[in-house]
Amino acid sequence: MSGPSLQTRLAARGLDGTTLLLLPGLFFMIALFVYPFLYGVADSLVPKEGAWYANYAKFFSDPFQYQTIAATMWLALPVTVINLAFAVPVALRVRLMRRQRLLTTILVLPITLGTVFVADGLLTFLGPRGWFNHTLLILGILDAPVKLTNNYWGVFASLLITGFPFAFLLTLSYVTGIDPAIEQAAATLGAGPRQRFFRVFLPLLVPGLAVTFCLAFVQAFAVFPSAVLLGAPAGPTRVISIAAYQAAFEQYDHSLGSAIALIMGGVELVVVLAVLATRSLFYRGPTGGTKG
Repeated sequence: MSGPSLQTRLAARGLDGTTLLLLPGLFFMIALFVYPFLYGVADSLVPKEGAWYANYAKFFSDPFQYQTIAATMWLALPVTVINLAFAVPVALRVRLMRRQRLLTTILVLPITLGTVFVADGLLTFLGPRGWFNHTLLILGILDAPVKLTNNYWGVFASLLITGFPFAFLLTLSYVTGIDPAIEQAAATLGAGPRQRFFRVFLPLLVPGLAVTFCLAFVQAFAVFPSAVLLGAPAGPTRVISIAAYQAAFEQYDHSLGSAIALIMGGVELVVVLAVLATRSLFYRGPTGGTKG
């Protein structure tokens, strides 16, 4: 009596036609992420001179280099928190509106502009002779133009404008997934708006907000064009991406540039893991609060 066919045995191990559909995606993942990452790791361990760890020792022994981590964090963390703080109430309001698609389209419009276009617009709007300062001078609110570009605040404003639509879209997808019947049940039991938000919505939103925070933070931490166009690349807005660029393309030390890029990724990973670990302190159940 013959045993099961090869196709049956493979299917029992999870290797069927559906599994084969994953192969193209797996190929692109290896080609576009895994291989470049491993190449960067190997490249960072082959410095121009010194031991295999020389690039990392050089970075952390030079204050001008390692202080870029703090400068980038000082931009990325506040921007991410503020964008998330605005995205939640706006998403809660938009989900109840009749013209939700139109308003959503307007709110996500900055994504289509690109960071360079937004930076150029802010240079015109917030510059010493821009509309913002000009209006305040005419109204007598200011005696002299306030400097809002080529410093920290110019980059901060750019990251807010380009980062909010991203955080808003992700938050809206989680908010609209919560079954309204849960809120109605809480209201029936006498819970007020504040109680419904903190005891019903927020625990269900925390897993999604944690993911949104991580993605928005990684996007803000990788700031480069805004820091160059609107900031002070040799001063307070010399972020770690600028340090990696200068090492690779100005000093022609691609090995050091790879090491700095890996350090940048390591810092992002630490923050992401910390946020994902924190969310376990809140609601741990399944996403049973979602519709459908």
